[in-house]
Amino acid sequence: MSDSYIQGLFADRLGGANFGKEDKIYKFEKIKRAKRAALAANPGAEMIDMGVGEPDWMADKLVVDELSAQAARPENRGYTDNGIAEFKTAACAYMEKIYGVKGLDPAKHVNHAIGSKPALAMIPAVFVNPGDAVLMTVPGYPVMGTHTSYYGGEVFNMPLKRENNFLPELEAVPESVLGKAKMLYLNYPNNPTGAMAPAKFFDKVVAFAKKHKLVVVQDAAYGALVYGQKPLSFLSVDGGMEVGVEIHSLSKAFNMTGWRLAFVVGNQLVVSGFAHVKDNCDSGQFGAIQKAGIVALNNPAITERTVAKYERRLKAMVAALKDVGFDSRVPGGTFYLFVPAPKGIKGGPKFSNAEECSQFLIKEKLISTVPEDMVGNYLRFSSTFEAKDEADEKRVLNLLAKRLKEVGFEF
Repeated sequence: MSDSYIQGLFADRLGGANFGKEDKIYKFEKIKRAKRAALAANPGAEMIDMGVGEPDWMADKLVVDELSAQAARPENRGYTDNGIAEFKTAACAYMEKIYGVKGLDPAKHVNHAIGSKPALAMIPAVFVNPGDAVLMTVPGYPVMGTHTSYYGGEVFNMPLKRENNFLPELEAVPESVLGKAKMLYLNYPNNPTGAMAPAKFFDKVVAFAKKHKLVVVQDAAYGALVYGQKPLSFLSVDGGMEVGVEIHSLSKAFNMTGWRLAFVVGNQLVVSGFAHVKDNCDSGQFGAIQKAGIVALNNPAITERTVAKYERRLKAMVAALKDVGFDSRVPGGTFYLFVPAPKGIKGGPKFSNAEECSQFLIKEKLISTVPEDMVGNYLRFSSTFEAKDEADEKRVLNLLAKRLKEVGFEF
């Protein structure tokens, strides 16, 4: 079928008349294709999928039961718009209990979202005019940057380097960019690096934001998944509430990925602006889901059990990777390992980047990872692989170690 006139009507932000005609294959599509090909070439073989970025457990029975009960109640059938008051109250109590953030007013400082991704997509509409700049960290989650570009804004990428503990060098942002910048996006604990930001870094961010009149958006999707330390909120440091907001998701901490429930919390003006945009984008998450979310927020033991599982798995994965030469370390948070990619195989092929290594692992060893080549060459291994129980978990990890030892990496 020849192109209709509609082909010429696509917005420039999507590529205009060339929308859909690009032959570029993005890395996640390459991974999917390679996995299908590897399984087809090895019938009955098991793929060790460590590329997934979502929990392998279901939501807790307490939460599921509450959803079932609330879904049957007629008072939950309607629109919730900017969220039910009970969820906002629970979110404020959660922030105080887990992160020590006090003085939050549910009516002023918090608003629910249908997942953190939509929140990140909407916030640029609150602040970005054509020509404005937003500071983003890379590698990382690009949604806020994508929507900044949609509004005619400029994205300035701040590289996350291992030698800087995967913290951005704020002082390296040019004055020419700072003069038009309106927002600073952070994500700690960090996806994909697993890095934690210490309080002294957040102190630095507050001073930086005040000096350059920036709104800070701290994406805390993995906020409660930390190891060997207590969870830390940007809002808990002096001045945090004055300069920005934090986005918390129930997806990772409570195994509720598909439930789509999050909240934006912090500066009253920023929350108010977000609520205004959101009110013109959606009509709120189903009230029964919000009420089930309250049960989750009131039961942090759910997160504690989840953290224990990920920490156990991550330590075993680190041991398996180190045993074959990877420079692997238990992260400060998230459920990822972020390791420098091998340069090749001894006596075999060389890898010019992490993507080539990732493709090799899928095709030759049926191990799926996510390559990151924006700042150095790294592989991201996720501890959310499928396992029926702890015994099966050990079996999968032993299989991972066996397959990795067979390769003979060159670093």
